[in-house]
Amino acid sequence: MSLSLALLLAVATTTPDYGNTQLPDRQAEAQARALMGELRCVVCQGQSIADSDADMAADMRALVRQRIARGESPEAIRAWLIERYGDYVSYDPPLSGATALLWATPILLLAVGAWIARSSFRKRR
Repeated sequence: MSLSLALLLAVATTTPDYGNTQLPDRQAEAQARALMGELRCVVCQGQSIADSDADMAADMRALVRQRIARGESPEAIRAWLIERYGDYVSYDPPLSGATALLWATPILLLAVGAWIARSSFRKRR
């Protein structure tokens, strides 16, 4: 029993903590960092997982690095995270019925602002 515990501890201490440790391959680390900058922390709401100090963000960073190290593409990792946590996890959510209002709001606000500006300029003349 104590031998299995010692083995478990040895493996646990030699496994890198990818949440706060960079990947040895620079190209893979660059891919991981780029992806982490595009993913929202589900705890902090407004910070990417690259910038967040939350434990959940560290877990997500570790997950991204582990999957990049295994050779998965950033797009596949993003799709898996969106499937698991929803569109909210991505700073660039896909256009769908649920996110249509999110995509349309800036255009609608710009149109309303132009209409208000046009109305106020007409009243001044």
